[in-house]
Amino acid sequence: MAEQGRVTPTDYENPYRPVPVRILNKIGNVGSDLGLTGPLRVDKLVNQAKRKTGLSDFGDDGHLRALEVLVGAINDEARLTATGRLIQKSRLAGALVHRSRIEALLATHPEIHDLALGKIVLVTGLQRSGTTLLQRLLGSHPEIEGVSAAEALNPVPAPRTKAGEADARQRNARLAQGVISYLSPQFMAVHPMDHTEPEEDVLLLDLNFMSQSAEAAMHVPSYSRWLEGQDHTQTYQYFLKVLKVLCWQRPRSHWVLKTPHHMEYLDVLLKVFPNATIVQTHRDPRKALPSFCSMVAHGRGIFSDCVEPREVGTHWCRKTRRMVELTMQARDGADGARFLDVSYYDLLKDPIAELRRICRCAGIGFDDNAERAAAKCMRANPQNRFGKHVYRLGDFGLTEEIVEEAFSAYRQKHAIPFE
Repeated sequence: MAEQGRVTPTDYENPYRPVPVRILNKIGNVGSDLGLTGPLRVDKLVNQAKRKTGLSDFGDDGHLRALEVLVGAINDEARLTATGRLIQKSRLAGALVHRSRIEALLATHPEIHDLALGKIVLVTGLQRSGTTLLQRLLGSHPEIEGVSAAEALNPVPAPRTKAGEADARQRNARLAQGVISYLSPQFMAVHPMDHTEPEEDVLLLDLNFMSQSAEAAMHVPSYSRWLEGQDHTQTYQYFLKVLKVLCWQRPRSHWVLKTPHHMEYLDVLLKVFPNATIVQTHRDPRKALPSFCSMVAHGRGIFSDCVEPREVGTHWCRKTRRMVELTMQARDGADGARFLDVSYYDLLKDPIAELRRICRCAGIGFDDNAERAAAKCMRANPQNRFGKHVYRLGDFGLTEEIVEEAFSAYRQKHAIPFE
């Protein structure tokens, strides 16, 4: 049901809590004071995954070191509530479960490594610049599919599953969406989720414990600094491997992939996906940045009672500046024919024209059926359908002058208008 009259709150330091969650957090705090609960431990996460699957091969591509750094940052810096700690523990152990099942499948079916994925359209751009809308529009094309929420949350079902496993995966995806909606009803207005739509690639990058999602969801500055200093080649090679695993289970002609994270490591992505068409979206940073900071603040409020909006603004202003600078560097040294730029404003004004242009560039047909599917997708995703997202630069210690100084070169290079 549309909730056009609702607006998102801006009291980020006092996040919403359902009563049962408040009670659980208080119990968890008492348990912590009494020593009944403790920090996350990598060995316990690994053993939990082994017990669940009976498998012990998680692959060997640097994931364990990344997990150690992330767990250390969560324990030392994130200040999670009991609920937040439970969710993160489940998420990290779940990633290890998925890794072990992926390795087991590949050992049984080594031919998966040789699969061709078809044409790939990869959408990236600053957060809140239309990447999700464009991903969903491309995913509406009859010949283009993305990574579904069910696949992202459960890449390889447990072995010996019965008929109806696909339905079980869908139920899990619906459940995950419902949990977020319950814990943070306003989050749906900030970032509408739909388990039937393509999901972000970042969920698959999480399997290697090397993605921006952790620093978006939690205060983990030491992990963020470590991540920026790493070689991400193995992470993207693993990402490619997982895509082949998904394609083996459910073949598709062409792909749409998407996450703003790719901007930061575009040089690596271009090598691992040498034939992908890269679509970069652009929006006035004075609007995109505070919108994303608000999304981060709302998201962190799910896991912690200690949300500091000004820290969020400082961190992500620097981070997004780094993203655009690294992207410009990578593009300067790459084949320009592989790239297509899409203005957020052109996308809203005439989405069909932008889709047609992208498909032409990628060598994918765009006929009347594709146009009708895109129009249906637009009708199903009206703006503000879950409420209006309200955000202000000042809430995050930012000003128009600060943002303009950080992004003036990026604005000039892509002729981005002021919104």
